[in-house]
Amino acid sequence: MKLIADLHIHSKFSRATSPNINVKNISEFAKIKGLNLIGTGDFTHPLWLKELKNSFENENGILTYNKCNFVLSAEVSNIYSQDNKLRKVHNIILAPSFEIVEQINELFSKKGKLESDGRPIFGKYSCYELVEDLKKISDDIEIIPAHAWTPWFGLLGSKSGFDSVEECFKEKSKHIYAIETGLSSDPLMNWRLSKLDKYTLVSNSDAHSLWAWRLGREANIFEMKEITYKNLINAIRNKQGFVETIEVIPDYGKYHLDGHRLCNVCLTPEQTKKVKGVCPKCGKPLTIGVLNRVEELADREQGYKPKDSIPFKHVIPLSELIACLENTSVSSQKVQNIYNKLISEFGNEFNILLYTEKEKLGRVCDKKLLDIILRNREGKVKINPGYDGEYGKPILEAKQEKLF
Repeated sequence: MKLIADLHIHSKFSRATSPNINVKNISEFAKIKGLNLIGTGDFTHPLWLKELKNSFENENGILTYNKCNFVLSAEVSNIYSQDNKLRKVHNIILAPSFEIVEQINELFSKKGKLESDGRPIFGKYSCYELVEDLKKISDDIEIIPAHAWTPWFGLLGSKSGFDSVEECFKEKSKHIYAIETGLSSDPLMNWRLSKLDKYTLVSNSDAHSLWAWRLGREANIFEMKEITYKNLINAIRNKQGFVETIEVIPDYGKYHLDGHRLCNVCLTPEQTKKVKGVCPKCGKPLTIGVLNRVEELADREQGYKPKDSIPFKHVIPLSELIACLENTSVSSQKVQNIYNKLISEFGNEFNILLYTEKEKLGRVCDKKLLDIILRNREGKVKINPGYDGEYGKPILEAKQEKLF
């Protein structure tokens, strides 16, 4: 059985999220996207946990609602001082049952206010203490550093991160089996660090809304005989049944290159070096992006592929492609009309982006849309790169702008 899984999303109880996120809507939009396993997000929040409990029962560690499979998940923010530096690291947590979640929340209630945010903030609580405490509850709990390269809250980020997983988690790093690549990096970039070879690279959307250009924009593909929590964790820890990941082109991510959004300054690592990391417009330090940080820590040349690495596909969300062709926003009615017509014809977005034959697509799509869908499958869509919190944007080659 093939599963396309997005294990990291948020509920309506997290900051800057849509109020329309509930279990029913998640299941409906997941089916439109083509996802059949999705994280619940935010199980630490009391009201969201109550809604989850009222929606389904726990079977084999997998929850089912409206023919959609869920796994209990949450994201927490650890903010603390280590080695004379302020650290800010986000971690994803997967749990096998409501009983285990209750024990986790009892622990966390002593570390921060769970009702204040779906992604709770824990001050003076280190990542290695987090792992130590969770493993005392159950070894079946999975801890995965979230969007590992993001400057502000990534394990390896330029602003408050570490230079290795081991530096962050110390002796508890033996319990870390995977890291999340985040939108601004892909496996190819992570493969440049030999120290990451031991970790499985997972990809998720970190969606704060249910829009098709957010939910499932990154995902994982598994093959399982039976959908169980045990099989999911085995795939993450041992790569058994882990087929591939779906990744956006890293340039699409909000922190791929260096820059200052307010100054409209976007720089490559080489250009940042020439200006000594200072914004040429305002004179303040630039936000150093993921590509630069990878270059700083890499011990391999670009293009290296480790043995037994999990393959990946670059895919930009369908709504973004349509918006690019129509020269309008992804949320416009025109884009939605075209998108909905395609979904009605082919069932879900991943069928359109990845699996439907060219001839069948051509009966519904015009030549320009067909061409960009096929180029998207090959990872050949051009992107104006993202930087300092600004998403990258797909472009037609004729419209490509000079950024630097």
